[in-house]
Amino acid sequence: MSPPDLLQESKVEEPVASVSNGDNKMTASDSAKNAPTQYNELSDFEAYVIQKKGTERAFVGEYTDMKDPGTYICRQCNAPLYLAKHKFSSHCGWPSFDDELAGAVERHLDEDGDRTEITCKNCGGHLGHVFFGEGYTTKDTRHCVNSVSMKFIAEGKPLPPVIRLPAAE
Repeated sequence: MSPPDLLQESKVEEPVASVSNGDNKMTASDSAKNAPTQYNELSDFEAYVIQKKGTERAFVGEYTDMKDPGTYICRQCNAPLYLAKHKFSSHCGWPSFDDELAGAVERHLDEDGDRTEITCKNCGGHLGHVFFGEGYTTKDTRHCVNSVSMKFIAEGKPLPPVIRLPAAE
């Protein structure tokens, strides 16, 4: 499958605000009735990168040079992935982080055996690759992440609810 136009700008959606239930208590059956049946809608290019393991071009991503405090979440399922305080400038053309939120990211050896892919632990969406031994930070780890795989939530803004699809029966 050939990638969609790599010059295409990705559609950035506004973050979904958290919904407060006030004093009302939700029951398990209420929660099941309101459980999402699908992940966030993705543009063709976002789906190419996140679901087909594509890569956006270097130096074009919206978060490559961002330095604002906040949290980076998975564009597909809203799971928190990285804190801005772990982001650093590696000059590689993609956002770089030297740490992820605990339990947020999984690692898989690429088929060629040369690189380690990183995916969202919640939905399996492709994020990018992780590299070791480059000496950029004291942690000596670089998560090289496609901007299009993430959404940024500014510090002080509520995080949207994580979409956890029910397991297939």
